[in-house]
Amino acid sequence: MSAIQIPETPLETAVSPWRFSVAPMMEWTDLHCRFFLRQISRHTRLYTEMITTPALVHGSRKRLLRFNPIEHPVALQLGGSDIDELITSTELGEQWGYDEINLNCGCPSDRVQEGRFGACLMREPDHVAASVRAMKSATKLPVTVKHRIGVDDSEDYKFMHHFVETVAAAGCEVFIVHARKAWLKGLSPKENREIPPLQYDLVYRLKQDFPALTIVINGGIKTLEQSAEHLKHVDGVMIGREVYDNPYLLAEVDLQLFGDATPVPSRHEVVRRLMPYVERELAAGALMHHITRHILGLFRGQPGGRAFRRTLSEGVHYGAGTMELLEDALADVDDAQDHAALAA
Repeated sequence: MSAIQIPETPLETAVSPWRFSVAPMMEWTDLHCRFFLRQISRHTRLYTEMITTPALVHGSRKRLLRFNPIEHPVALQLGGSDIDELITSTELGEQWGYDEINLNCGCPSDRVQEGRFGACLMREPDHVAASVRAMKSATKLPVTVKHRIGVDDSEDYKFMHHFVETVAAAGCEVFIVHARKAWLKGLSPKENREIPPLQYDLVYRLKQDFPALTIVINGGIKTLEQSAEHLKHVDGVMIGREVYDNPYLLAEVDLQLFGDATPVPSRHEVVRRLMPYVERELAAGALMHHITRHILGLFRGQPGGRAFRRTLSEGVHYGAGTMELLEDALADVDDAQDHAALAA
């Protein structure tokens, strides 16, 4: 692995727990995804999908909160605005063993707005501050906030500065900032991740104005080289879809960003480490495609990557749910790599 020029952060001393993390992604960062990602990086901070507080208060807590101890450090992201529900959900997060409770103030979907949470909460900084204060009173865990740089026609920096200042006064010390504005009307969630321009300079300025706070930058970041550049200005970097599409990106994180030289498993070893977990989950009633869908990008850019994806996708499509499917996928990778070596 090639060395990356990282900022002069003294890794031999304190490294922020938020130095590098994988973003919470709806329908993606479930417990199977997080278990898989943890096989590649020991230090990357992982986040659940956003879990709504009404679902936690009234639904199946085991289904929503279950995770494997190997996932630590792992944070629970909550979506909600009712303070009593936020308190209850925070208490549950601590009881179940999470390392952090994160409040979503950045999701722009219509469904989220109808529930009065997500990005629309940025318009209510006093209410977010009251929520954070109540959540902190219910736990010893860090209570953090993920938000955008602005909402609709808000005056970007002034608006965000006031939001962060107000919420920080309630005791929030960690802010994860998606460096795009959220448009609550007229753009889909996907378009909100792509169309509003990235304004990293506003996140850098936030760190300058609030040096005592931990500021994590998110949005449009695809490489560790880019991450290293951002870490010259902020405390942490969060990457979302690029990690999901190319999970072996995490293979360099522990050494390059956390100074941990523990050998990283190969892609083949990652799949083999996953096998006992898959076997247990299948025996407990899980469906194979609920697990294998998260690992399709493991061999991206490698000889055999397409064969790996095809074997897994076609196998689950035709009802294969046994461990042999993973063995077959690895065998197809080996065959493709042998052919590539002979052709070289």
